[in-house]
Amino acid sequence: MTVDYDSGLGKNAANFAPLSPIDFIARAAEVYGNRLAIVHGPVRQNWRETYQRACRLASGLRKLGVENGDTVAVMLPNTPAMVEAHFGVPMAGAVLNALNIRLNLASLAFMLRHGEAKVLLADSEFADAARQLAQQIHGLYVVAVNDILGPDDPAFGNTDYESLLAGGDPCFQWRLPSDEWNAIALNYTSGTTGDPKGVVYHHRGAALNAISNILEWDLPKHAVYLWTLPMFHCNGWCFPWTIAARAGVNVCLRKFEPKLVFDLIREHKITHYCAAPIVHAALANAPESWRQGIRDKVRGMVAGAPPPPAVLTKMEAMGFDLVHVYGLTEVYGPASVCAEQVEWSTLTADERAQKKSHQGVRYHLQTAITVLDPDTMQPVAADGKEIGEIMFRGNICMKGYLKNPQATHNAFAGGWFHTGDLGVIAENGYIKLKDRSKDIIISGGENISSVEVEDALYRHPDVLAAAVVAKPDEKWGETPCAFVELKEGSTLTEEALIAFCRNILAGFKTPKAIYFGPLPKTSTGKIQKFELRKRIRSSSAIDENNG
Repeated sequence: MTVDYDSGLGKNAANFAPLSPIDFIARAAEVYGNRLAIVHGPVRQNWRETYQRACRLASGLRKLGVENGDTVAVMLPNTPAMVEAHFGVPMAGAVLNALNIRLNLASLAFMLRHGEAKVLLADSEFADAARQLAQQIHGLYVVAVNDILGPDDPAFGNTDYESLLAGGDPCFQWRLPSDEWNAIALNYTSGTTGDPKGVVYHHRGAALNAISNILEWDLPKHAVYLWTLPMFHCNGWCFPWTIAARAGVNVCLRKFEPKLVFDLIREHKITHYCAAPIVHAALANAPESWRQGIRDKVRGMVAGAPPPPAVLTKMEAMGFDLVHVYGLTEVYGPASVCAEQVEWSTLTADERAQKKSHQGVRYHLQTAITVLDPDTMQPVAADGKEIGEIMFRGNICMKGYLKNPQATHNAFAGGWFHTGDLGVIAENGYIKLKDRSKDIIISGGENISSVEVEDALYRHPDVLAAAVVAKPDEKWGETPCAFVELKEGSTLTEEALIAFCRNILAGFKTPKAIYFGPLPKTSTGKIQKFELRKRIRSSSAIDENNG
């Protein structure tokens, strides 16, 4: 007879509580209240003070009429207020919509309307935008945040942040969500084609990804974390909640500047930071004198695009230890990791960098990552050659797209989240990203990975940044075209760089044209390939081809 393990054994207040990352700050304040939580210029704030300020924010928002499920938007750089908002907004029962501060006014207005934001917290740097948004969106309540390191513009908004907190209760009795499936955050995709989609995170996923960050990195208690990654991007890959769970230190950074980063690392003994490959490349290529005096190991997490092995090699030579993770907005930022193996330590630095450039295996608390044929939904062969679509499944996946049931249905077709990224499964089971489906170049019937070509370009010591896109060609259909940023003072020519690549790549994969100059980037450091495609389409060669 089967034993009944259910009758009389249900959930109750004593044995079950919804998972939520907002509880992490409560524990940090209870256990490590006197320990440093935030560093920002002259500001030093401990965990007890930070918790009380988050409670005041939650209380203040409720007094403004914010109710459970309402949207509170923020337009903030990496400042103490941004850290506090990640706790205070969900403590109020609301949903945090962290806006990309680099977007144009039309995009911001769309997001505020689509998400039905009741309140907007805006840094004084964006005062003009906040004023215009308030005029365009009826009923939007603007809270002016005058950061100590920001410009002084007190005359905007319905009230200011410190006044809102002063009227709030530091002992506000916040509650965990009634259901861990409740929304905690709303993040918009880039929207390079059509309107951006609103990705909805739940409390459970945010908590599990925050804990997974700790597990993947062996993140110690009281780690000192530098905010090189924008907190508006996938909620800073969930690291505001991760750092609270370890009672670490948030060293805020309004704007990325390589020299300032090295200065902060030296001054505050930074132990960890996260960034896109372009940011790591900027650090790797900075003058050596800027790094003088940094003696302790610094650990970085890299994601956002496949990191060129050449950059990984340079960072290792600097004494920086990089962990490669992979994910998308829809999976809370990183949800897979290139878990390093002991035997990799016997490899050369270049061989180790090649291994570390793989997207790897699932996060601890993610159920699965694989590569499937999107038509048959069958796994590709684990041979490192057969290409399919990378897909995720598990707790670290979004609820779906806000007000977009068709897009949600399509994204979850077949019981997997479809990333749109193409990859292979290596013989050791690790996932290797080959390209975005739209970035694969088909030349004379042959598939060319733009990532592979970019890796070759990055091997040249004069290359600071590189991106490869398809250029229409009358004979081959498409050929690889490269856009490259060179180090200051370099005299490298197009012919010389093409010849360099020809020694690494097959002839048909070698770029047929290279353009030098600054690359368009998002605020998170990703190179905007769609802008490069626009440049190619407007060239005389394309006009003739289409003519």
